[in-house]
Amino acid sequence: MINNLEKQILRSKKILDEIIFLKDKINFAIKMVYKTLKSKKKILICGNGGSAAHAQHLAAEFLVRLRPKVNRKPFAAISLAQDVSTITACGNDYDYHEIFSRNLEALGVKNDLLIVISTSGNSKNIIKVLKKARTKGIKSIALLGMKGGKAKGISDLDIILSETNVARIQEAQIFLGHYIFEKVEDLLIRK
Repeated sequence: MINNLEKQILRSKKILDEIIFLKDKINFAIKMVYKTLKSKKKILICGNGGSAAHAQHLAAEFLVRLRPKVNRKPFAAISLAQDVSTITACGNDYDYHEIFSRNLEALGVKNDLLIVISTSGNSKNIIKVLKKARTKGIKSIALLGMKGGKAKGISDLDIILSETNVARIQEAQIFLGHYIFEKVEDLLIRK
């Protein structure tokens, strides 16, 4: 009989195996991120909860260092989940649905790139920031779970996982973020 640990490992393996079939979209995402940074524009990343932590984590990887033995200049990346003060002020003074779109309005410029991370694809603030990006001429990539939810089709590039388990989706999304950023870093620092 398979125990719960083995079951979850097999579920993680299944979702990672699914990523292989998304390689064309992943390669396109790599090109989008590379082109943005090569043209001296910035990457803006957002998500809620664990996805907000992933957004901050990935922004830090580009700002500081992704791999221990690769010393390079910092790449422009910002998490739109700015800080507790900004988030709570916006939620109180406007609406929680505005927390990312308001920051994007202030910090994003044409030809920047927005990356949203959402396990469900149904968060109103994610949908709103994707729509705001379009009006500002900012391209977008959506890393989505649960077949994409309501956010499906709003971004310029959807990378959608069919998984429904939030933890497994988040594990796969951070894998995707690391993989994409590693490949972009390779392109930017090659001689």
